Amino acid sequence: MTEAVLQEAIIECARTLGWLVYHTHDSRHSAKGFPDLALVRDGRLVFAELKAEGKNPTLDQEAWLLELRTVGTLARPHNEGPRVQAFLWRPDDWLSGRIESVLR
Repeated sequence: MTEAVLQEAIIECARTLGWLVYHTHDSRHSAKGFPDLALVRDGRLVFAELKAEGKNPTLDQEAWLLELRTVGTLARPHNEGPRVQAFLWRPDDWLSGRIESVLR
């Protein structure tokens, strides 16, 4: 499964489940490393960097994910899960159902 096919599947699933989806189509003039997808629904914000199997995130992508995960930890209400989450998703995460689980 290519990254493009993975992205298409995630976007379709997210929209079906009521998420607003943002993807920068031409990132040449954007900040390096910003995640591929930003998804918003019901007070939750999910960032996702997508990679095909065998591909690794760049240092810039890892830095963004780390900082966004930190925000999610700090923004968490006392007895709730994080309202901001950042993931590195691969085809295996899609095929196993992990991505759909996050989006439900």
